[in-house]
Amino acid sequence: MNWILLIIAGLFEAGFASCLAKAKETTGAESAWWLAGFVVCLTVSMALLYKAVQTLPIGTAYAVWTGIGAAGTVIIGIVVFREPADLWRILFLTTLIGSVIGLKWVSA
Repeated sequence: MNWILLIIAGLFEAGFASCLAKAKETTGAESAWWLAGFVVCLTVSMALLYKAVQTLPIGTAYAVWTGIGAAGTVIIGIVVFREPADLWRILFLTTLIGSVIGLKWVSA
């Protein structure tokens, strides 16, 4: 169950990074809404990470959390923000995802 919470926490990490990117692109009230989304995603992500590390090793949990957040942010950047999806980015994104899966596989 805590692995599921950790995965969800990582997705919320990607959410708070994406909210920051959108807040940067907007002004006024729209920017405030994106910043509010950032705070909500950050709070949920941290709370779930805290819950997950109650039973998972902190080193593994933190690495998986940041890996999911980083990979999710890159994917959102490519799909939503039209960032480049060149060979090297896809190669290293695949390596990152493989590393996260590997950490899960070798951890209890």
